[in-house]
Amino acid sequence: MSEQKRVMLTVAYDGTNYHGWQLQPNGETIESVLNRELSGLLGESIAVIGASRTDAGVHSNGNAAVFDTCTRIPAEKISYALNQRLPEDIVVQGSKEVEPDFHPRHCESRKTYEYRILNRRFPLPMRRRDTYFYHYDLSVEHMRQAASYLVGEHDFKSFCSTAAEVETTVRTIYSLTVEREEDIIAIRVTGSGFLYNMVRIIAGTLIEVGNGRRAPEDMAKILAACDRGAAGPTAPACGLTMLGIEFR
Repeated sequence: MSEQKRVMLTVAYDGTNYHGWQLQPNGETIESVLNRELSGLLGESIAVIGASRTDAGVHSNGNAAVFDTCTRIPAEKISYALNQRLPEDIVVQGSKEVEPDFHPRHCESRKTYEYRILNRRFPLPMRRRDTYFYHYDLSVEHMRQAASYLVGEHDFKSFCSTAAEVETTVRTIYSLTVEREEDIIAIRVTGSGFLYNMVRIIAGTLIEVGNGRRAPEDMAKILAACDRGAAGPTAPACGLTMLGIEFR
């Protein structure tokens, strides 16, 4: 048995069939699958620590997770061996050794999420898993104007689920763009961290701006209110994908 080392995985997944990332008492999660298959592969009891606890139905191109192991398998080879055991909707994109004290939730990072809206008259079956279908016309220009109010450091209490328990609701958004390519409107946001359901509430509010129910300048009032009731609805999970994390 070798000395213990800490390994980081970059994990992509289609979250449609899972009860989110975090372990749940009655439901399969990304974390439970990784723990089970890593334990079987390495012959040890493995418990991964994820960088982002994505909700049920949310997808990822590159969530990060670390775990400790005494295996002799080189860290960079674990991804190949693990992918042979994982279901097809979870694929490890890479594995590497990191410092023993590296913790993906306790270090400075930039996380990027994208919320995709399929904005057309009828749905497309092949996009039902990774977009939210919305058939009313949306003004991308108005959505862009509204999004600009959210860039920077703000108290995002209005954009946080009331069920969340956090020390502070102040967060920093580095960039927030709204782009349309054919029938897909993509809301892409990069920040230092996000509150529970924050990106989906931002998306739901921007949709209300896009359909004319709210004016772009209303976003400043919503921020100032520090009240969940002031913002729009929480957009469905299926449209949200974590694109990746940059550790500083």
